[in-house]
Amino acid sequence: MSKSLIEMLPDVISHGKREVEKISQCLKISLETNEYILPAEKNDKNTNWFNRLIHGDNLFAMRALLNGDSDTGLPSLRGKIDLIYIDPPFDSKADYQRKITLPDGDIETITLKQFAYSDIWVDGTIGYLKTLYPRLVLMKELLSERGSIYVHCDWHAGHYLKIILDDIFGKENFVNEIVWSYKSGGVSKNTFARKHDTIFFYKKNPNKAIFNVLKEKSYNRGLKPYRFKGVEEFEDDFGWYTLVNCKDVWDIDMVGRSSGERVDYATQKPEKLLERIIMASTYSDSIVADFFGGSGTTAVVAEKLGRRWITSDVGWPSCVIMRKRLIDIPECRPFICNSINKDCSLDRMPQICDNNSFPKLAVKKPTVTRAYDDTHETLNIELDNYLLPDNLPLDTKSNTVVQKIMKKSPLDMIEYWSVDPDYNGQNFRSIWQNYRGNTRKGKNLLRVIHDAHIVVQKTHRPRKICIKAIDIFGFESMTVLDLP
Repeated sequence: MSKSLIEMLPDVISHGKREVEKISQCLKISLETNEYILPAEKNDKNTNWFNRLIHGDNLFAMRALLNGDSDTGLPSLRGKIDLIYIDPPFDSKADYQRKITLPDGDIETITLKQFAYSDIWVDGTIGYLKTLYPRLVLMKELLSERGSIYVHCDWHAGHYLKIILDDIFGKENFVNEIVWSYKSGGVSKNTFARKHDTIFFYKKNPNKAIFNVLKEKSYNRGLKPYRFKGVEEFEDDFGWYTLVNCKDVWDIDMVGRSSGERVDYATQKPEKLLERIIMASTYSDSIVADFFGGSGTTAVVAEKLGRRWITSDVGWPSCVIMRKRLIDIPECRPFICNSINKDCSLDRMPQICDNNSFPKLAVKKPTVTRAYDDTHETLNIELDNYLLPDNLPLDTKSNTVVQKIMKKSPLDMIEYWSVDPDYNGQNFRSIWQNYRGNTRKGKNLLRVIHDAHIVVQKTHRPRKICIKAIDIFGFESMTVLDLP
């Protein structure tokens, strides 16, 4: 007779502890800096902290953060992070895809489906728990004494995950089981409609942890709720209400189809949800982390609230979406795009493509024109062509569609591109970015613009210009041009 899940939980814990011991011995695990993104160049002054978007297995990302990043001056973050929110897979036993809509000429469009991430686990729920256990242990090491962790889950495995969290963080440090209630979602003829998720909230040290009491509206069916002195009452379109301490049931709807937040990522969470968590458990100087970054909501809200942040995800589609959302924030602060040092993790990290099939980006020779004064000049950069690698992650039908578009307009494959006008050969510092959807209207939303006009300070030395592009599949290419 096979063991039940309860009987197998000790195996999960012992396996997780072995994984932690193994990863803790990997002192060479480090971060590689792929790109400094400077949405507002004026912000790149006297910066001693850069927010970070890390592509790679979060087990390695967290180990690298515990080690520190000497190349960018980041000390070990052991005990330095005040808030960790994670929205990991839910053990839903499904694969998730991202829809990619491409232009087919000036009128028609074509939609492809791209694999985003899998929530199917070898050994089922036990495999799922074995994957999460060592990661949660590393998160505890990163949390500060005033820190908190919020773990987002649902009915699939939340009850087992609660036991794992009690073992790692201590049952005595459990604070709340938050019920996030929403209106959207499916219905069933065989069950009550599932309209809520669960968020487990733990404090690292209950005596020192940050907790800011939040207020919410309490309505009284359109009537004035109180008649005695000292209670403030208000009225809005929904009726009379008072402000009360926030409860552990949160009625916040999903991201609507017409919402400006929506990025067509299957498990995207609303900004209001993360805003409540960040406001409750951080101060203005806090670091916020999310190691299952997904659509990037945590980093986006932390940026808007002025918090320092770190986010990571193993999927390229996720990292591209996060980068685009962050760049769109007015006055977004500079941030770094990292990856895991490949020498440390070749046995664990997926390979995007082999050395003989990397994409190739062609750029016309840049020109320079005078700008508005004698100290500046304008660089005129125009994309020319784009070649995809051979091993595309597509089925035969989708590959035929892509090849058709490639023959007519290969630049339509580009999702995002950026420019460093003064490349030093090591650090790519992006001061100009463009991606599909942020500067055009109508059908042209599906295309990047093909030319950039960048005002830079005049120089009397030769200029080295670097252009990077990421295509719709997550492949990255780089071209370096010398300007006399």
